[in-house]
Parts: sequence; structure tokens; C-alpha cells
Amino acid sequence: MTRVLSPVAGRVVGLAGVPDPVFAQAMVGPGTAVDPERGPGHAIAPVTGKIVKLHPHAYVVVDEEGHGVLVHLGIDTVKLKGQGFELLVSEGDEVTAGQPLVGWDPAVIEAGGRSPICAVVALDAGADALSDVRESGEVAEGAELFTWT
Repeated sequence: MTRVLSPVAGRVVGLAGVPDPVFAQAMVGPGTAVDPERGPGHAIAPVTGKIVKLHPHAYVVVDEEGHGVLVHLGIDTVKLKGQGFELLVSEGDEVTAGQPLVGWDPAVIEAGGRSPICAVVALDAGADALSDVRESGEVAEGAELFTWT
């Protein structure tokens, strides 16, 4: 069983609250989303594992059970070409749940006309593979968002 942690502090809005149909309709996979607190901070590793994909605006960490968790920082943030993000690790690195991976400022993303909402998605998982999925309420950075069996 994999415990998936919130990469940021904020308000849980669920995937349906993501202003992007690909995430909102769980086409990438099941999970949830967090509207982050505004201000500079870090996005952390949601699980302990290996970074298999790393972009300034998104990353995938695969744990020892082969569960890949995608964290996508904001919507349409790929168009920023890395501006406003600081990578703290490299693709291929082994990381620990809770370790800061990317520095960013959601307020800057929002000021640029984009949503800073963070999707946290279980890649290649059926909806029934997740349990205790948080869909609302405040969440602290590093608090559990869902479990994956």
C-alpha cells in the first residue's frame, strides 16, 4: 500500500476542481488536486521513490511497488518554459516522501493568468485502486491525500 502525500499546503478541490478537462475527467488517472497557498515555497515528493520524469512544472515519482505519482504544478504552466520554477533535484534521483523537489510561487503563476491548482494523479491506476481520497478541506504539506493498493 502506498500513502500519497500532498506536495503543497492548501485547499483540496478534487480532480473535478481542476480547470482542465484532461485532469478533471481523470483521463490521466485517478487522484485529487490542491489549490495551493499563495506565496513562495516548495513542492515536495508525494512518495519515496525514483524521479522518472522531471519538468519545472511537473514530476513523476515511482515508488518501490511501481506506483507512479504525477504532480502537476498549475494548469498550462508548461507554457512558462520553466520561468518561476526552480528544480532542486534531477531526473533519476532517489527521493524521500516529503523532500522538496521544486521551488515555486503559486501567486506568480496566478498573476500570469494561470491556475496554480496542483493535480496529484495515480498513473496507470484504476479508480478502485485508490482509497480514502481527499476531495475537500484544508491540507498541510506532507499530509496524506489518498492511499493506493
